[in-house]
Amino acid sequence: MTKSEVPKAPKAFVIGWPIEQSKSPLIHGHWLKQHGLAGSYEKIAVEPQDLEKFVGSLRDQTFVGGNVTIPHKQAVLAHVDVIHDTAKRLGAANTLWFEGDKLHADNTDGYGFLANLDQRAPGWDAKQGAHALVIGAGGAARPIIDGLINRNFKKVTLVNRTRARAEELQQLFAALGFADRVMVEDWDNLDPALVGKDLLVNTSSLGMVGQPALEIDLDALPTSALVTDIIYNPLETDLLAVASIRGNRVVDGLGMLLHQAVPGFEHWFGTRPAVTDGLRTRILEA
Repeated sequence: MTKSEVPKAPKAFVIGWPIEQSKSPLIHGHWLKQHGLAGSYEKIAVEPQDLEKFVGSLRDQTFVGGNVTIPHKQAVLAHVDVIHDTAKRLGAANTLWFEGDKLHADNTDGYGFLANLDQRAPGWDAKQGAHALVIGAGGAARPIIDGLINRNFKKVTLVNRTRARAEELQQLFAALGFADRVMVEDWDNLDPALVGKDLLVNTSSLGMVGQPALEIDLDALPTSALVTDIIYNPLETDLLAVASIRGNRVVDGLGMLLHQAVPGFEHWFGTRPAVTDGLRTRILEA
């Protein structure tokens, strides 16, 4: 084998605009080192008008695939060869990889959300006919609702500051055949809407460092309910702190970020990594 024939180490990426805040290189770098694998993972700033050109150049740049974040998750679907079912349902992808000559796209955000709860709160989805309340109707809410439907939640109630945006999301799931399972409640009715819920999920930015607080009174929420927040800065939001004090099980949002990265790493580098306390510590220290 000549030097030019030596297989090159796999290269992967994350693209977004902006991209400086991405923790993905830390996650994948940790796994590459842990497993002793040759390979690299880099973050690349790609402006929206340059997305098509970038995706079209992946082969020439010898990338094996990568992650896609805001604002490219929806637009990237126009530039791939194979769209997997979850990405097709949600109209958005966060993970790309090559199989032969075909560029594949899928969405692992919902998987990351579910895997985080499975790891941190085993049995959280055991109840038959469970009812969830989801706060927020942004990009994160879509895969989370999809995941809850796939875990056989009977009802998902969606509450958003702008009702029209929540109704758009409701209509998306109605078009998929779930009109009877996704409902919308007014923001002013957030507190009373907690009655009888088995799961409370904050998918909004409220409570994040630098953002307004999430103003919510948990008195009506059963103490048997699980409370989770996709925010991980701070790791323990006010929502989680209050819920924990009153006796609810709580799960922070860091694990969703970590677990959503697992399928991509396996596609690109051929090894399925685990989300461990060591990885959590590494990301928190950073």
